[in-house]
Amino acid sequence: MCVVAAENVTGRLIALLSGGGDDLAANWVREVASSLGGRVSRTEVELELRELYAALLAALKKGSLDAQGEAFGEVRALLTELSRNRARQGFTPSETAISVFALKSVLEPALVEGDAKDLGPYLQLSRLLDSLGLFTIETYTQVREELIGAQAEQLLELSTPVVKLWDGVIGVPLVGTLDSARTMVVMEKMLQALIDTGSEQAIIDITGVPAVDTEVAQHLLKTVVAARLMGAECTISGIRPQIAQTIVALGIDFGDITTKATLADALRHALRRSGTTLSASTKSGQGR
Repeated sequence: MCVVAAENVTGRLIALLSGGGDDLAANWVREVASSLGGRVSRTEVELELRELYAALLAALKKGSLDAQGEAFGEVRALLTELSRNRARQGFTPSETAISVFALKSVLEPALVEGDAKDLGPYLQLSRLLDSLGLFTIETYTQVREELIGAQAEQLLELSTPVVKLWDGVIGVPLVGTLDSARTMVVMEKMLQALIDTGSEQAIIDITGVPAVDTEVAQHLLKTVVAARLMGAECTISGIRPQIAQTIVALGIDFGDITTKATLADALRHALRRSGTTLSASTKSGQGR
């Protein structure tokens, strides 16, 4: 499109958008607010869209129809903030993009009542809004992925606690599937706990791990080796009969790593290794 033609189109678009004035912006706000089902206040929607409306007019006044161009930098910034808010508030991509696409429908009455020559500029605006809507969805998707990633990390942290069982003894109770990402979290938290508590004994309890295959065994071995490099001894507890049979069938060799059937057995072993003497009353208390 030549410069003169572009200026004519943008000029007509400015006239269309400005001609509706507050009524056009108010209709836009009303339609978007109703699509959000009251989960965002009308005041918040109005602030967002009126600011976006003003930025859109300002960009058009620069004679540009390129949604990715410099003239629309402020528009994209506002849409980025809007998309972030919608993603954090739990809205869908469609509910987010309607904030842009709804402007098309509120302009349609003006086209019906206006001149046929307005159809061309409207189609140009429609393509522009399509581009801005896609930008909104892309930004929303990126933010949602970031949020999901952050939540996954938080869940990993919560699902791999490291607890102090006794002076010099820490425990890592594992529940659920053990994969590479989770193993790294376990290793980092356990090694840090060994430093923070000055412990020389660590118990990795796999009672809550549903199955042990070759990959899980390798992850456990790496964690034990890392602890040994820190000068600590690891004991693996929670070896149930079914898991023991699986380990034998797979030919997995734990070498000289100490394994125990229960966490209580592992704790007694760790206390003996650390030089702690259990009194008769302590032993009877554990048996109750």
